Amino acid sequence: MNLAVNPELARAETLDKAFYLDAALQRVQHERLFARSWQWLGDLEALQTPGSVAPRDLLSGCLDEPLLLARDAGGALHGLSNVCTHRGKRMLDAPMQAQTQIRCGYHGRRFALDGQMLHAPGFQDALDFPRPCDHLARVPLADWGGHAFTAVAEPLATFEACFGPLQQRLAALPLHSFRHDPASDRDYEFDAHWALYVENYLEGLHIPFVHPGLTAALDLGNYRYEQQAWSNLQLALARPGDLAFDPAPGASEQGQRVAAYYYWVFPNLMLNFYPWGLSLNQVIPISGSGPARTRVRFRSYVWKPELRGQGAGGALDEVELEDEAAVCEVQRGLRSRFYQRGRYAPGHEALVHQFHRLIAQAMA
Repeated sequence: MNLAVNPELARAETLDKAFYLDAALQRVQHERLFARSWQWLGDLEALQTPGSVAPRDLLSGCLDEPLLLARDAGGALHGLSNVCTHRGKRMLDAPMQAQTQIRCGYHGRRFALDGQMLHAPGFQDALDFPRPCDHLARVPLADWGGHAFTAVAEPLATFEACFGPLQQRLAALPLHSFRHDPASDRDYEFDAHWALYVENYLEGLHIPFVHPGLTAALDLGNYRYEQQAWSNLQLALARPGDLAFDPAPGASEQGQRVAAYYYWVFPNLMLNFYPWGLSLNQVIPISGSGPARTRVRFRSYVWKPELRGQGAGGALDEVELEDEAAVCEVQRGLRSRFYQRGRYAPGHEALVHQFHRLIAQAMA
């Protein structure tokens, strides 16, 4: 399979359909795209005080990596493996407070909140012990707006390279004031390849054909696309009279009525900012179901609750189901002997072209 994508958008063809259909490629995609990218680990609300520890499973169904977040006595936040270095038992299943150590419930091995092994019952006569591998493995952590991010293999790019453009563009938004709304949590599962869902997100060409409600809220004649190295933005303007942001003084959108900032970060994170707050979507391929089973996690962080249910961010469940139906039909269509790859609509699919070129780069 050749994943090369012509850099000239107007001449380029999309990825070979084998990328979406070949089950043998699934694990390769997991390791080369997901393990090496900055993945969302959840918010840090439960880790505000020293001595807080919380387990986090990274991309359940895909990487399935058990991790721990721990804030030590000095206030420093650490990302650690949640697997005991003795016999591989998962150690914590629920958040805990006022901890000074992490103890494995199997054989009593204890670790400091920075991962350092402190005590190992029964190992008094062990030679060459402890070794560096007897401490808990550490993973890099980044904190943006009260959200944790990590990469469990050497990342393709720095956190700053991936998220810096967003941080700069959205600096006026008080992200630390956004509050998680558990009642709005949704996990959607459907039979389509994860990348098809991302591609659908990255272009506005389908909106008037698939989303009648969203079409009524957006000024599609002024829909804009912007690219950064490892991310991109779709800037959606509101129709007259519909809900919109009040851009901060000096913002590049000053004087425009922005309905939504649709940000994507390679390969699977969508950060949708509306006047009411943030809808965060994480796209996760599910192992063991062939190449075409996907879970999308929807998490809402509310800034102005009185604006919920209005504008472009007012009917997210409806839009989601419309998108799912579309990408599931694409997955079925890819099996046709008469389809191999397509072309990009230059005025609308530059971000899909960027996504495919980043995939080709990372898979190589």
